[in-house]
Amino acid sequence: MSRIGRLPITVPAGVKVDINGSEVKVKGPKGELSRLFSPVVKIENDNGTLTVTRVSDEASIRALHGTSRALLNNMVVGVSEGFTIVLEVDGVGYRPDMNGKNLVLYVGYSSPKEVVPPEGISFEVDTKTRQIKVMGHDREQVGQTASEIRSIRPPEPYKGKGVRYQGEKIRRKAGKSGKAKK
Repeated sequence: MSRIGRLPITVPAGVKVDINGSEVKVKGPKGELSRLFSPVVKIENDNGTLTVTRVSDEASIRALHGTSRALLNNMVVGVSEGFTIVLEVDGVGYRPDMNGKNLVLYVGYSSPKEVVPPEGISFEVDTKTRQIKVMGHDREQVGQTASEIRSIRPPEPYKGKGVRYQGEKIRRKAGKSGKAKK
């Protein structure tokens, strides 16, 4: 049995879970999410506790068991608490800024790069520490948006300048060594 798949999911107060066959809708204070799960995985709601079970012990079905439980847990946590990813901007003259709801990045290009948040995503910028917070209720969408922001100017290996995740270690390279004079 999958160690992750067999863990029960407790539904917090204020979160409503609607199971209709293999489609699950979760509604909470932060938003609403729905997802279609595989029919080989059964999801049951017992008085505020969600359990995920599988039909058989085939390898492909066992793989879906833990994944389905993790996706369902992310839905419940997302609509109740939400998810946040913090990005750091590092480099001389590099800075993030806000233009209404849009994120504006000054990262060494001739013109600033503007990022329009998708629906369900919001940005927060701390100009002192040059940090960007990407927030939302859908974990997949928050991660994808943060990845797209990072790809505008990924950190380079010589000086480490660019946009990186908080706590990300950048592998540094030694610069060119000058030619020895005789």
